[in-house]
Amino acid sequence: MIILASSVFLVGYILIALEHKLQVSKSAIAMLFAGILWTIVAIADKAGLSAHLSKAGAGIFEILVFLLSAMTLVEILVHYRFFDVVRSWLISKRLDNVRMLWIMSALSFWISAVIDNMTTAIIFSQLARLFFRGKNLVVAAALIVVAANAGGAFSPIGDVTTTMLWLGGKFSSFDVMRYVLVPTMVLYLVAAFLMTRKLKGDETLHPETEDVKLLKSEKLVITSTFISFTLPFVFHSFGLRPYMGLLVGLGITWILIDTLKKQFPNHRTHFNASIEKLLQKTDIASLKFFVGILLAVAALDHLGILDTLSNSLFGHNPGLSRYVVGSSIMGALSALVDNVPLTAASMHILKTTDSSIWSLIALTVGTGGSMLVIGSAAGVVAMGIVKELNFFRYLKVAAIPAALGYMCAIAVWYLQRLIF
Repeated sequence: MIILASSVFLVGYILIALEHKLQVSKSAIAMLFAGILWTIVAIADKAGLSAHLSKAGAGIFEILVFLLSAMTLVEILVHYRFFDVVRSWLISKRLDNVRMLWIMSALSFWISAVIDNMTTAIIFSQLARLFFRGKNLVVAAALIVVAANAGGAFSPIGDVTTTMLWLGGKFSSFDVMRYVLVPTMVLYLVAAFLMTRKLKGDETLHPETEDVKLLKSEKLVITSTFISFTLPFVFHSFGLRPYMGLLVGLGITWILIDTLKKQFPNHRTHFNASIEKLLQKTDIASLKFFVGILLAVAALDHLGILDTLSNSLFGHNPGLSRYVVGSSIMGALSALVDNVPLTAASMHILKTTDSSIWSLIALTVGTGGSMLVIGSAAGVVAMGIVKELNFFRYLKVAAIPAALGYMCAIAVWYLQRLIF
């Protein structure tokens, strides 16, 4: 049964990796194979089946509520024109292409720590189309992907993999920022330095200047939304689960929006605001993918398959160097396969309570995917938005800078670990 379960998971993994070629949703594949794996578990080993499945379900519930709330808050920012303000500000600067790309990629790095790397890549890839063309657009979109992945890795709410580890109690919000912020900054700076040198010409395109003025009430909603993103840390400090903070923040913002709709019935932004409709815009398919993958990995853990994998990758009693090598390999693998199942597997594979090691996992798995455009959700969505960006063009302009940045980031983490 162990061989059968491993084979089923491997087949599912391959089909997920070939999603774009097969044109079959990876969410559907993940849910199907999760059901098959748990059927195998039910036939092979019923001992403790219900308890193990309930434990897996509790963890999945936390992640789903957290991500759904975060996605809704991001949709509120979009509706209330926060990113229109960012676009207007960038247009008004009228910078040359190098400085424009530095600013856009830096914004991608920092904003992704709050609103997640995939959403950041969507927004800034669309903005890049206003300022760049041809090869310059490819370079810009690729650097935005690298920057967004790097920025998401140091924040507990910036990347789904980091969020999974944080909600799983593998490290505190302070620990992951302490150990991962500087390495990810180094990764971004190395990649940005090398990639901005690939830009051709001195001038960017200059779109027509637009002036976006927000009402005080709109600014109030945007402020409430950003405050909501801080509440998971506040609630966590009281011993409550982080998703409670986002739920409360979303509830407060929701009430605020409904109140403003009554006070400003004739203003377009408020009148059209509907949390129910914004919820429909969230990426429900990705949430279903997470459910399927997490259930599938939990089934492998129940069968003991992940213990075997742990021993082969990290050994029975790994030292620091073995952890570094094993984590680096997992990060490199994330350039080829989705980082969500890798993170889910690592949570079962690693037998350590050292938060610095778990921070290393967040760093490697969260940023290793930047080495290939198919290695991260940010890269995949950027390909969909910027048609000039494909696998081979990304490989040419970003693979080496991202790989060098990745290695420098691990080296910086290692130095920090030795010093602190």
